[in-house]
Amino acid sequence: MRVALFSSKRYDRQSFEAAGARGFSYIEAHLGPETVAAAAGHEAVCVFVNDRLDATVLERLQQLGVCLVLLRCAGFNNVDLKAAQQLGLTVARVPEYSPHAVAEHTLALLLTLVRKTHRAAARVREGNFELDGLLGFDLHGKTVGVVGTGRIGRCVLRIFQGLGCEVLAHDPFPPPEVTAPYVPLDELLARSRVLLLQCPLNADTHHLINAERLARMPRGAILVNTSRGAVIDTKAVIRALKSGRLGGLAIDVYEEEADLFFADHSADILTDDVFARLLTFPNVLVSAHQAFFTEEALAGIATTTLANLQAFAETGRALHEVRG
Repeated sequence: MRVALFSSKRYDRQSFEAAGARGFSYIEAHLGPETVAAAAGHEAVCVFVNDRLDATVLERLQQLGVCLVLLRCAGFNNVDLKAAQQLGLTVARVPEYSPHAVAEHTLALLLTLVRKTHRAAARVREGNFELDGLLGFDLHGKTVGVVGTGRIGRCVLRIFQGLGCEVLAHDPFPPPEVTAPYVPLDELLARSRVLLLQCPLNADTHHLINAERLARMPRGAILVNTSRGAVIDTKAVIRALKSGRLGGLAIDVYEEEADLFFADHSADILTDDVFARLLTFPNVLVSAHQAFFTEEALAGIATTTLANLQAFAETGRALHEVRG
């Protein structure tokens, strides 16, 4: 089968070719209404988190002869699954690549924010060895709340338990193997000095962290989001940062990241006023959706995507199908 891989980067091509991919066309543009025509002549498309697969795009894909949508990610909130099912399109995903990659990046963001190592490194390069303004706090002994205990969330739990934190968990469908105590969300918010978001984006988690829930957190609490951008209400978070209610924010994802992330905008004027406001806070740390970005994760994504493709070609069913 011929596959059009959208949102392609050099590292995507390298990882897929290393995994044995054949018949792939690598397209740099995001998939959307303006670019869907590039899928002509292919039976499958391979897409990433910021590609747009609404009913209009899916209908056009079906008209072009595409029968398989391969998501090279775990999330599928950017796909209209009901429309795909009605059109007879199979949607498959990568349910797991390297949960350790995202979990370890969560720790890296938190430690950088709490211990201000990014600011310290910049000072030293300028010959400034002053410590004033770099005061942090120990994570050991602090209460850490983890929202979402899937594969990534469970890795996060183990990391912070190993650091000597009191770890609380919240998940509407808790897996039995988790040893941390599960508590209602309101209790977790009220007790957590650090809040870590590891939940998928769906109707129930959209703006899960809003003004009302931020008000329930201890003053000065730290929020880290490495799940999906729209799990937090960014404008409400900005108000909480301004008031001091929120003591710090570290994010690897952003609600409107599709027009920003995975591209070089260093010579452009930043037109997103909300994102620009975020960047003005000294206690805000942003990485550009790189939590997944390790050698192991890229290899896992490519291998599982190709396994989905092969299974569909041989049996008409992908290994990890997603249904509406």
